Amino acid sequence: MTGPFIVEPLGKSHDRRGFACGIEALDRYFREQVSQDIRRRLSNCFVAIDTTGSVAGYYTFSATSLLMTDLSADEMRRLPRYPLLPAGLIGRLAVATKHARQGLGAALILDAVTRAMRAEPAIFALVVDAKDDNAHNFYTRLGFRSLTSRPSSLYWLISEATQRLAEKRAD
Repeated sequence: MTGPFIVEPLGKSHDRRGFACGIEALDRYFREQVSQDIRRRLSNCFVAIDTTGSVAGYYTFSATSLLMTDLSADEMRRLPRYPLLPAGLIGRLAVATKHARQGLGAALILDAVTRAMRAEPAIFALVVDAKDDNAHNFYTRLGFRSLTSRPSSLYWLISEATQRLAEKRAD
């Protein structure tokens, strides 16, 4: 990843007007909707700030649950038979076009892993909804796997993500 970037909660001082990732729905959400979702406690938003003070990327993070039956048979065998498992949802993830393909998206995912590990309520896995094949490929390269009932939704066990994060820090 090029950088350095600082990842922090979205605040009033962050200028969202110029952010452009190339996907109009994600740009519009960031400009017009994200503050309302934060106020309503539907999600939190974290932004990567570049050296000029501009928003280079963002992701939203909220609570969700994961059906035990959406995991692989091997994973289900190793767990207690709870019908629902606690998870963190990365609802939206976007990187500004000028910072694309530099590793910032993966860094934002790893930031979410770090926040999930520090969370007071337990988080078993991260969940994402891939909007297209490019997003699906991005998430699977990181280690996410498709849910059995919804192949466009993917999950990554926090235990696996933590191991990946430790490997990254060792590099």
